[in-house]
Amino acid sequence: MYEKILVPHAGSPAGDKALEHAGQIASTNNSALTILHVVEHIPIPPSLSLSGEKKQFAQDLKKARGEMKTQMHILLESKAVKLRKKGIPTSIKVVHGYPDEEIIRIANEGKYDMVIMAKRKKLSGVKGILKLGSISRKVLEKIFCPVLLIDGEKK
Repeated sequence: MYEKILVPHAGSPAGDKALEHAGQIASTNNSALTILHVVEHIPIPPSLSLSGEKKQFAQDLKKARGEMKTQMHILLESKAVKLRKKGIPTSIKVVHGYPDEEIIRIANEGKYDMVIMAKRKKLSGVKGILKLGSISRKVLEKIFCPVLLIDGEKK
């Protein structure tokens, strides 16, 4: 039923909880997991365009982004190794962009059967849905497959 599961992971304990749930579901459904991390796009402030420092800032930002992608790949690879040892096929994707847009794009284009991700806000009725974190809310609105939200704040 769930052959391909996408697990967006921010490198946080909440992401670990979502990954734990994904591992349990994958092991009972013979699913393959993809752990996704999005290094968030940081726009260059317009004020730098006037100061002539824009080029240096852009180079520094690109270097920092590359370092963050490398570090997250290392972190997530260590988590993937544990899942592979349990017999769960697991791959890693680390991309750059806006988290909501990249999660939606990758899930829809990759034809994933399910997305399992952490949320930070508590849900209680319609007001709770309106307060849902912007990334979670946007993913729920624009994704073509089931989404399982794991409470990242619950102990």
